[in-house]
Amino acid sequence: MSNIQAEIEARLAETEPEVEVLLAEVVGGDLIRLFIDHPQGVSLELCERVTKHLPELREQYALEVSSPGSQRPLTKPEHFRRYVGRKARVRTREAKDGHKTFTGELLTATDDTVTVAASTGVVSISYADIHRSNLVGD
Repeated sequence: MSNIQAEIEARLAETEPEVEVLLAEVVGGDLIRLFIDHPQGVSLELCERVTKHLPELREQYALEVSSPGSQRPLTKPEHFRRYVGRKARVRTREAKDGHKTFTGELLTATDDTVTVAASTGVVSISYADIHRSNLVGD
């Protein structure tokens, strides 16, 4: 998890404790793209409230806040565990068995690794080796 994501999570834990930060990424050096979720769903009003709770970041970056949509990012072990049985795309930082992208059913998710039944075979990937991951449609 990035320092920016940790900072945003800490801030929102105080002001919007039910908001889950799925992913916060810096894009192009001047934009933070923030994906959030909420038990009652993500509305425009919630996105606006979250934006207002992050004034220090808005001074340094443009801030884009949105719902995760159907291709929800998976960034934490609990995200992977929640979606075991669903199809996901996992991209690694370095090639593993000659590949950097694995798309298939999430079979298991421990505290350290996720196992994917990809078209190239079943592969276990350490979270530290994951560059990006998200759910995909069937």
